[in-house]
Amino acid sequence: MARYDYASAATPLIEELAGICCDEFPIDPELYTKFDVKRGLRDLNGKGVLAGLTNIGNVCASKEVDGKSVPCDGKLYYRGVDVEELVAGFIRDDRMGFEETAYLLLFGRLPDRTQLADFQKLLADLRYLPSVFTRDVIMKAPSDNMMNTLAKCVLTLYSYDSRANDVSIPNVLRQCLSLISLFPLICVYGYQAYHFKAGQDLFIHQPNPSLSLAENILYMLRKDSQFTPLEAKLLDMALVLHAEHGGGNNSTFTVHVVSSSGTDTYSAIAAALGSLKGPKHGGANIKVCQMFDDLQAHVKDWEDEDALRDYLRSLLHKEGFDHSGLIYGMGHAVYSISDPRARVFKGFVEKLSVEKGREKEFELYARVERLASEVIASERRIYKGVCANVDFYSGFVYRMLGLPEELFTPIFAVARIAGWSAHRIEELINSNKIIRPAYKAIVDQVAYVPMEER
Repeated sequence: MARYDYASAATPLIEELAGICCDEFPIDPELYTKFDVKRGLRDLNGKGVLAGLTNIGNVCASKEVDGKSVPCDGKLYYRGVDVEELVAGFIRDDRMGFEETAYLLLFGRLPDRTQLADFQKLLADLRYLPSVFTRDVIMKAPSDNMMNTLAKCVLTLYSYDSRANDVSIPNVLRQCLSLISLFPLICVYGYQAYHFKAGQDLFIHQPNPSLSLAENILYMLRKDSQFTPLEAKLLDMALVLHAEHGGGNNSTFTVHVVSSSGTDTYSAIAAALGSLKGPKHGGANIKVCQMFDDLQAHVKDWEDEDALRDYLRSLLHKEGFDHSGLIYGMGHAVYSISDPRARVFKGFVEKLSVEKGREKEFELYARVERLASEVIASERRIYKGVCANVDFYSGFVYRMLGLPEELFTPIFAVARIAGWSAHRIEELINSNKIIRPAYKAIVDQVAYVPMEER
């Protein structure tokens, strides 16, 4: 049976109706000020409106000085532990850290060696997909977007769970641990299925229970299953740094909102995946890479800082790249002076660039990071400073690791499912009310007009 192309159903009538939407839906921006509505749930300084409490992740970008809030170097804490100290411990002991980070987020404390070994074995035991699932769900209906594949598979796993609707904490924890384990398989197999349909070779590697989650991603993705220790450690670090970022980021807040309705785990996580897919959230690292491709096509001398400044100004003036007016990877909703994740990442990115023979490209990234802050400060009226965020370097890392662009955002999900799981459990334990913010209606009352009079 021929595949139905839903996009072809667009008709002149639909275009006309869409035009009506564009005419009728806009709201005067001045009304947000008039009614003191925090647009995007942020104040004029970009600070998020306080909507809940959490003891999982803490994002700090300011400190109190003489009773006033003053911007400072950003800090990120997982259950009170400084993420920079956490990463330093993994490096010092020369061990993978994502599983330990997931344990910390889920249970509020760092595990000892026995607890960590038991947890790692549990995750390895859960890292299994039935063959019929791989065949019937992943292989038979591949998608060119792995986030959609991931969401589809998560929702389908509901049908394989005899206790899918049970929201007791032990059952939800079981479901979350299973999803943490399965996300890498679904992402890699989904990518391979789509490219097999496009005529490329198909190879399916079963995960290796002796390897960490990060190592298994490289092991399953590469045809020869080979990777260097530095490659695995840097991917593991990326997972650690993306695992959690407080309760206010868009996808984690989505988990809280959807979980507050009492729905099942699979629906809550699928909703979070829909949020993360957006280019303003998890898809930003792809935009950074595409922006640098465009920069390299227009600026031949990467050391010409005047030419780089001109290019960056063209982005802000909506004259270059995608005409969005954005320099992707620069700026953050919370951090202003520095993003601790980017700060940690940068030094190790440089090491990998040396291993891969791409030092010049790393130098270009570092140069653009420095110049972009200057250009934005001179061209834009901003209420706080601007700094590189974690997405600025993560896409470059993934490219050096040979990860396909289609997996950039899914890798973010592979990491963030740990934080989402902790926040879902936190919401179920602490809240008995559905999250329901208010919207002020600004439409005037109009009289009903009978059909014959229209």
